[in-house]
Amino acid sequence: MGTLSNKVAWVTGAGGGIGEASAKALADSGAHVVLSGRRLEEIARVAAEIAEAGGSAETAQLDVADAAATQAVCDDVMARHGRIDILFANAGINIPNRAVGAVTPQDFARVVDINLNGVMNGVLAVLPQMRARGDGTLILTSSWAGRHPSRLTGPAYSASKHAVVALSHSINQEEGANGIRCTALMPGEVATPILQHRPKPPSPEDIAKMLKAEDLGSIVRYIAEAPPHVCLNEILISPTWNRSFTGVAEAGGAKL
Repeated sequence: MGTLSNKVAWVTGAGGGIGEASAKALADSGAHVVLSGRRLEEIARVAAEIAEAGGSAETAQLDVADAAATQAVCDDVMARHGRIDILFANAGINIPNRAVGAVTPQDFARVVDINLNGVMNGVLAVLPQMRARGDGTLILTSSWAGRHPSRLTGPAYSASKHAVVALSHSINQEEGANGIRCTALMPGEVATPILQHRPKPPSPEDIAKMLKAEDLGSIVRYIAEAPPHVCLNEILISPTWNRSFTGVAEAGGAKL
């Protein structure tokens, strides 16, 4: 029996990268994991791999920007399982044309809709049943860019991820008295497919020096397994080789 046995965890953006690794880590700890993402084939693959490893998982296809659909997934899980103990609101995007001089209003709105509104849609869906139980763990994926803006990530991503940090603290201020704790997870560069959407994708040599998705999965499991009286308000993590410190990161060809 793992530490998270008899717990239900809902992971958005679970079809790859940090979401996939975290879902597998939570399942390894005994949680039943609900996998959400826009690509049904990918979340189905992750669910099958969890099952093959002896874990328990199910899929719920979802675009987190759709508040009604998000609530519907929550309601369905509650009807069948009676609880959602852990929400890992991880779904997020960025865009190739991300600089101030290149981003369109439509692209800016789409990034905010997923990275910020999509996070809040999940939070608002699960909070009532967490309040009723007096217990719940929320983990919100922000970014290194949520603390340290850079030209590399662009204004839409940086603004949305800063807002996620503020949202996390606001949740703790209001919901800590109800037994609910929230963590803003702020990773630096992680070797995931989202890197290929940069204006200039990093080299294989640079990717090899970055954080791995499994590193974040271990941290998500650690947060979820912490005793209920422990709230990890923020976790800021980067590779030891941190390009924001060395000034070698590039954005649209311009070195920072």
